[in-house]
Amino acid sequence: MSAVLEIPQVPEANGHLQARVLVVDDQPANTLLLGRMLASEGYTNVVTVNDSTEVLGLQRTAPFDAILLDIRMPKLDGFGVMRLLKEEAGDDYVPVIVLTAQTDDDTRLRALAEGAKDFVTKPFNRAEVLNRIRNLLEVRLLHRRVREQNELLEQRVRERTTELNETRLE
Repeated sequence: MSAVLEIPQVPEANGHLQARVLVVDDQPANTLLLGRMLASEGYTNVVTVNDSTEVLGLQRTAPFDAILLDIRMPKLDGFGVMRLLKEEAGDDYVPVIVLTAQTDDDTRLRALAEGAKDFVTKPFNRAEVLNRIRNLLEVRLLHRRVREQNELLEQRVRERTTELNETRLE
């Protein structure tokens, strides 16, 4: 019995529009702007919050495919949020795009070290924001498909091992 390995396909052209996207910024004007920007592009599952302490609970309830995260926020800054997300995710891919007005190297390097995958600077450039989100979502969806394929292969190996053991015992 031979097994066929299915190669994950590139997500369909508009598959990213159904992705779960979270926008986190303590400034309501920024979350409103990004929420409307995404909605006008056809994104159908966008959540916005102004309190960074809500992120981990929301992520636990239903994981997001992309998180747009401000760095400078009261209570819990973006670095702290990324640390919590990273701890929670284990070896999973945490899809964070940092939103920041700060362009200094220290902030960028620290954000990358904490798990950021990309940056968007304020004020926002619409085309840049939308392209960066789409690119991150493509990586996220491909990552998910590879994980699903790996789980399927592991299940097949377990089944085949059981069959071989049963055959050996007979």
